[in-house]
Amino acid sequence: MNGTALYDIPGPRALARHRLYGSLAALVLLALLGWVVWKLFATGQFEAVKWRPFEYTGIQRLLLRGLGNTLSAFAWAAVLSLAFGAVFAAGRLSEHRPVRWGATVVVEFFRAMPLLVMIFFIFIALKVPPMTALVAGLTLYNGSVLAEVFRSGVNAVPRGQREAAFALGMRKTQAMGYVLVPQAARAMLPAIISQLVVTLKDTSLGFLISYQEFLYAGKLIAANLDYDLPFIPVVMIIAPIYIGMCMLLSWLATWVARQERRNPKVSARTVVVPVTSH
Repeated sequence: MNGTALYDIPGPRALARHRLYGSLAALVLLALLGWVVWKLFATGQFEAVKWRPFEYTGIQRLLLRGLGNTLSAFAWAAVLSLAFGAVFAAGRLSEHRPVRWGATVVVEFFRAMPLLVMIFFIFIALKVPPMTALVAGLTLYNGSVLAEVFRSGVNAVPRGQREAAFALGMRKTQAMGYVLVPQAARAMLPAIISQLVVTLKDTSLGFLISYQEFLYAGKLIAANLDYDLPFIPVVMIIAPIYIGMCMLLSWLATWVARQERRNPKVSARTVVVPVTSH
């Protein structure tokens, strides 16, 4: 048996049992999916009259405009969250105690504050436009989470790497930029992408402050059309698009991780043997 295995390798009976469990679970999921589809048909959710509004150019433009607003808010929030996280992670890693304590207070405060409360406070108290309030709230919350991700990733690099960089005469910023961050980036990438997926989904909170994003557009369609309130068809259009965008981000993370493994930062170089003169 392989000495590195954490558990015994399953035998023929265990493999057969696992296949049986997997088949039963698949059947249960298919039965559940079939029941949901049957209920949708039984309640008339696939009737043509409920899907006819999506043939109108005005409805299509409304959905596309909402999708564009969602992607715009996500792009701004993602970039600003990454910048916020990098700055305050550097602050938390600082050797200067006041800087470290100040960064810690900011990060812990915005991590603990509910996102919806921040969005409402910025929108109502500061009287800023809906998009600004949404992006600011997403930046403060997700940037604080990313700051902890960055700090944990850098601290996870073996201590010997830092000491070796200092032994070569590097300053702290050089050691961070050339040694620690490149090694930590691979470990941090899945968590970063996961938090960006959360950011993308949280853009849907914008409809609560009348920001005309994708969910807000769907709400307008479902609430203002005299077609027996086609709420479920709207959900059946909006939900797959949200899921597809999140899956695209996850696929991007997987692709980047694969490229990192194939193209390591440190490549092999030819060592020149010094020639000694006699």
